[in-house]
Amino acid sequence: MDPARWQRLSPLLDALFELPVEARAERLRELRDEDAELTDELEALIALEEERTDFLAEPLTPARMGAQPGTVVGPYRLDRLLGEGGMGQVWLASRADGLYQRRVALKLLRPGLTDTNLRLRFTRERQILARLAHPHIARLLDAGITTEGLPYLALEYVDGEPITDYCRALDKPVAQRLRMFQQVCDAVSHAHANLIVHRDLKPSNILVTPAGEVRLLDFGIAKLLDSEVPVVEQTRTGMRAFTLHYAAPEQIRGEPVTTMTDVYSLGVVLYELLTDRKPYKLKRESDAAWEDAILFNDPLKPSQTVLRRIERDTHEDYSHVADLRRRARVLAGDLDNIVLKALSKRPEQRYPSVEALALDLRRYEEGRPVLARSQGVGYRVRKYFARHRWTLLTATTVVVVLGLSIGLVAWQARQALAEAARAQAMQDFMVGLFEQAGGAPGQAVDLRSLLATAEARDRAEPQRQPRARAELLGLLARLRLGLGDYREAQTLLRRQAAIVDNTRDIPDSLKLESLTLRGQMLALQDQAAECIALMQPFLDLARNEQAQLPPQSSQFYSQLGRCRRAAGERQGARQMYERSLAVRRETPSDDVGIVENLIDLAALQGDAGDTAAALRGYDEAMDHLRVHVSTRHPLAVDILRQRCALRRVQGHAAAAEKDCQAALDLALQLHGADSRAGVDARRQLAALHVDEGRYAQAQREFALTQQWLVARLGPEHPDVARNYNSLGITAWERGDFAAALPALAHAVAIWRKGSDRGLLAAGLFNQAMVLHDTGADADALPLLEEARRLRVAQFGARHGLVGDTDRLIGEVAAALGDHARAQAALQSAVALTREGYGAEHSHTLRAELAQARLLAVAGNAAAARRLAEIASLPPSDSERSKTRWLARAYLAEARCRREPLLAGPALDAVAADMQAAMPEGGAVLREVLGIRADCH
Repeated sequence: MDPARWQRLSPLLDALFELPVEARAERLRELRDEDAELTDELEALIALEEERTDFLAEPLTPARMGAQPGTVVGPYRLDRLLGEGGMGQVWLASRADGLYQRRVALKLLRPGLTDTNLRLRFTRERQILARLAHPHIARLLDAGITTEGLPYLALEYVDGEPITDYCRALDKPVAQRLRMFQQVCDAVSHAHANLIVHRDLKPSNILVTPAGEVRLLDFGIAKLLDSEVPVVEQTRTGMRAFTLHYAAPEQIRGEPVTTMTDVYSLGVVLYELLTDRKPYKLKRESDAAWEDAILFNDPLKPSQTVLRRIERDTHEDYSHVADLRRRARVLAGDLDNIVLKALSKRPEQRYPSVEALALDLRRYEEGRPVLARSQGVGYRVRKYFARHRWTLLTATTVVVVLGLSIGLVAWQARQALAEAARAQAMQDFMVGLFEQAGGAPGQAVDLRSLLATAEARDRAEPQRQPRARAELLGLLARLRLGLGDYREAQTLLRRQAAIVDNTRDIPDSLKLESLTLRGQMLALQDQAAECIALMQPFLDLARNEQAQLPPQSSQFYSQLGRCRRAAGERQGARQMYERSLAVRRETPSDDVGIVENLIDLAALQGDAGDTAAALRGYDEAMDHLRVHVSTRHPLAVDILRQRCALRRVQGHAAAAEKDCQAALDLALQLHGADSRAGVDARRQLAALHVDEGRYAQAQREFALTQQWLVARLGPEHPDVARNYNSLGITAWERGDFAAALPALAHAVAIWRKGSDRGLLAAGLFNQAMVLHDTGADADALPLLEEARRLRVAQFGARHGLVGDTDRLIGEVAAALGDHARAQAALQSAVALTREGYGAEHSHTLRAELAQARLLAVAGNAAAARRLAEIASLPPSDSERSKTRWLARAYLAEARCRREPLLAGPALDAVAADMQAAMPEGGAVLREVLGIRADCH
């Protein structure tokens, strides 16, 4: 049927279905006088309805062909359709340009729609999402225009299910449902604070992740309260912008919407969340019936709706019936009134804001009188008795009440005295500690000796107050962590945990501090999963104490985020970092904490492969540190080291070395040489020395740091393995295979015991690279195949690292005489590195070199030309210079069989250039000299 014709028939058909048979016949006679052909079509459709109840199960108008899986939209490739509505479609999509891996929810305007209002809504949604930054609102990641001129939005992909389905499936108790609804209120309140009304709140736009976190979606018809752009609302005969079942009466009437419109929709969602039913029960499902119910019918109380479920669902088992009865008792009274107030027909009778609704729910949870009920004396007294029933039951006389008051004052006085005594005891302990430290006059006190004395004294005086001991042990543990004394810190934290976990009346602040320190210790030991298992159960405690204990809560969030990041849970880590940052921005004088979280968020960008965004994040952190704190701060060392690592990945060796050297200098000034910060900065600078051919210097620095790492982290720590790997690569570059292979094998053995598959793949690759250089290609090939499997599993089959592995597989296969496999692997290597890194990256050029070498030796003229092109590239950095030298050597190698008299001098010239630039030699120079030796 033609869509325009159906647009004319649909409202008339709805109206006729609502009429009794006699009235319907009369109405059809009236219509026949106006349009006989139209009446014939209506009678035919009514007859089909009477014959087949499912004749309208499929749409009468053909659907327009839209985007298909695999279609590329901007930098994204569509994977599968997640959903669609009247305005657009939402697809699960992934990055198609290879810059980094990300899954997004891509929203497209439905193809073929030319309605200007829909395009305006789409543009307005982009503007709205750009305003919003809240942990419970799906973020806008990107926006653009397709090649067909249709706009699209790339949103955070939320892997979840509607809040009502989630609670129903897991049979969540009412208290948990209310807590999740509070998250929804927080998100909507944030939108209202930014002058945005959502206007389409419904369960399908409120998803819950597997972790139990709420995400608010779809601001497609939201309204900007500070915008003067008119918004058209249509009801019966037009295409609705809102969902009818959750629409407020003023939306049905086409009146202006306000924040109280969202309050009504939230009331419908809350009703369904508490009862698993909608607030209106209709005899016949139709749009007209729904509109009438929303405008004129009063919803049943939620508690009565639950009781009616028991009456109607006779098949329910006894345990479920008992659960429903308990739920009805919980809903009766305050919750009934809260829900019905939110569902008031007149906006002025509802809650004036979402915050007011959330506040009334909080009053209910705290046992206080709610504003949705009349505040009579009897009601307030009952609520007071419910909150204080145990105290009031014992307070039967004025004398007892007075006695309790006096006792309370006395208790507070004792608490104050205990606090004073605890503070005095801590002061006496520290003063005595320094007095005992003694030493010769003018001689500096060694900090480690001082800490050892403090620990010994604590063990010798176990009678001290438990809380004071726990605080002291936490202080000593923090100092030990700062010095890199991890074993001593772990011992102190075990002793503190024994006190905190087994002593009553330990304050929440001390609990959170202890948990944060223990989580930090576990993270340093590469036990991210254990850290999450320790801290996750106390997330509600941190959230509840967030307002009273912002420093402790924000530190808790940050450490849990770091453990989640170490476990590969990037989205969960981002939630914690953003929550911590929000708390710290509201806390005066916590600029250091803000910088910490800016560093954390930039690190996540780097993990996702967005190097440019990560660098911007680190620059923002450094700017904040410079303006609000000082650049002579330990956090500046972290920022400089992270920037160095990213610039090294980009191939900017000079800029990377500048940052690394600055980080080392500052670490030595602030912490001294015997510190973790100084050791990490020295190792990073040594890795740059390897890139630049300064192998002897790099090996000395790696050897020095190895002793420190083993002494403090133990011989099996992943960071110790990293250093073994660095020692192995340095020895290989120097030609010391006897030292290189055992060091690399040791690193791989440690990484096999850990959880980081990326580190294991890198170690296997390096081990195979050295074996290939020694001629042990048969031993190298299985290691490369395992490394490739690990990288495909971690990054996907199209990642640049997979291309690097294919390049070495091709070289090994060629050395083993398997030219077919070598050609296939090198062809894959060129394609994947070009896609993953770009055409001018050193990894791509090395892959092209290996492929061109194989073909040029066989006489391929095009391959020889490509070698000549690479040899003539400008030498922008050390890696590019090595690539150019190899290209010249491979070109001479290809000519060697035909023109040995010309090839020999060319190889001599390459070797001479390399020896002048790299006095210490290296693996690349050895390869060139090997080619020269074979070219007789």
